[in-house]
Amino acid sequence: MATGRLFVVATPIGNLEDISARALRVLSSVHVIAAEDTRHSKKLLDHYQIRTPLTSYHEHNEIEKAAHLIDLLQQGRDVALISDAGTPGIADPGYRVVRAARDAAIPVESVPGPSAVVAALSASGLPTDRFVFHGFFPRKKKDAEATLAHAKSFTATHVFYEAPNRLCDTLELINASAEDAQVSVARELTKIHEEVTNGTPTSVLRRFQQTPPKGECVIMIHFADTQPVELTDDQIREAVNDVMRSQALSRRDAIREIAAQYSVPRNRVYDAAGDA
Repeated sequence: MATGRLFVVATPIGNLEDISARALRVLSSVHVIAAEDTRHSKKLLDHYQIRTPLTSYHEHNEIEKAAHLIDLLQQGRDVALISDAGTPGIADPGYRVVRAARDAAIPVESVPGPSAVVAALSASGLPTDRFVFHGFFPRKKKDAEATLAHAKSFTATHVFYEAPNRLCDTLELINASAEDAQVSVARELTKIHEEVTNGTPTSVLRRFQQTPPKGECVIMIHFADTQPVELTDDQIREAVNDVMRSQALSRRDAIREIAAQYSVPRNRVYDAAGDA
């Protein structure tokens, strides 16, 4: 018996009109939709009169639920994976079931569409020839400072998700780290009150101190060009650990990534990273 197909389906991040015709067709035709929050996703499905059964798939049940979804796929049933908004697996649950499907030789098809990262970058005016998505900005000050220090050492636009109640504190950290950086904050993307604010960390901070933000935010930072820095073993180790956390990479892949980013011999990165 042929296996089913796993469809990774992007859904709107705000404006319901942003869903694609293909996404609607897939969501209407699969046997089940695995959603991060079934109550949230039901609003989208009801809007388009889609009656496909829903099942929950989120960070607290993804290990056991991934096994259940793989079982359905192996029975020949098609499954669509969606998140609350945007593209599944991008700072949302999803990659584990995709990996499990691929390990089981189950076809996986991407149904691309909205992504807050790409939408924010496209409207920011910051350089987009090279960008790095770090996920949610670290909550602990020590981790945040280490992440910014690593980000400053290579040229790219660095992208973070941030909650509105933490935005000003985060901008203060960015300002302390690099007051001459270019910063762009996008919020309420594709919604009625969409706003993109550009400037220095200080000017953007003042803007949101005067009018506290509402809605989830995307912070983009482009640091002023600097000369390459010579990293210590401790800094290399922290950089490897940061990449493992933010990009869900294995230690081996993280070592390769850091070696390429910092133009450091891979053997040195391996020795510095150790087994910790």
